[in-house]
Amino acid sequence: MLGASNYTYAEASLSQSLPDWIASHVRAFAYFGGVARQTVSDNLKAGITRACFHEPMVNRTYADLARHYRTAIVPARPYHPRDKAKVEVGVQIVGRWILARLRNRHFFSLIALNEAIHALLGELNDRPLRSWGRSRRELFEEL
Repeated sequence: MLGASNYTYAEASLSQSLPDWIASHVRAFAYFGGVARQTVSDNLKAGITRACFHEPMVNRTYADLARHYRTAIVPARPYHPRDKAKVEVGVQIVGRWILARLRNRHFFSLIALNEAIHALLGELNDRPLRSWGRSRRELFEEL
């Protein structure tokens, strides 16, 4: 999720392993059409080898990805969900708007599941936000 516009990306992955973590970032960056200067990361073991407030250690492969895309990985502090409050709300919205609508469907491949998620993701990003009167996509394109 991008902070200023709330423009949201979501996908399902097979695991939380390093290859899936990196591949999900690459697909998210492609979806957004670019990369922010800072990427606030959760403290998933695949990406962050030591979660420390003063000197967190980023996995070498994850650091290489950041260097390639010219973004800085800034891990959120452990047990401080307010550090990534917008993402926490975004997860809740995806759960309510997308996953709830897919709960009674059966998928036999990850590709089929992600196609269904991306179709609903388009609707989510095109839906007007009450407080702004514009959609996430409109705010994203404007900013």
